[in-house]
Amino acid sequence: MHRRQRGITFIGWVILLVPVAILVYAGIRLTPIYLNATKVARVLEQVRQEYQGQASVSQTSLRSALGRRFNIEYIDYPDYKDLSIRKTGEGWEIAAEYDEVVPLVYNVSLLVDFEQSVVIP
Repeated sequence: MHRRQRGITFIGWVILLVPVAILVYAGIRLTPIYLNATKVARVLEQVRQEYQGQASVSQTSLRSALGRRFNIEYIDYPDYKDLSIRKTGEGWEIAAEYDEVVPLVYNVSLLVDFEQSVVIP
């Protein structure tokens, strides 16, 4: 009578869990960056709602509103001065285009690009 081994061996568990652990670690490293990106998107939307429908909107008033809200939300990167504010045919467009590099292990890093914009009619 032959006995057959059932289940997974220790080596099998290691081979199975190492990629899962790397993905979990990358997710842990990326979470603060995506939380910051949602804060930036929320600030842009709040400024759009604040100035929507106003007749007299200037670039300096938009920039100061962004500065106040970035300060309240504790957003360090990108700086509100790095956001582009330009006049378009539809109104004012505020765009945040930036990238962040997260070190993963030794000389391996993750690069994440963000592009968010709102138009204030």
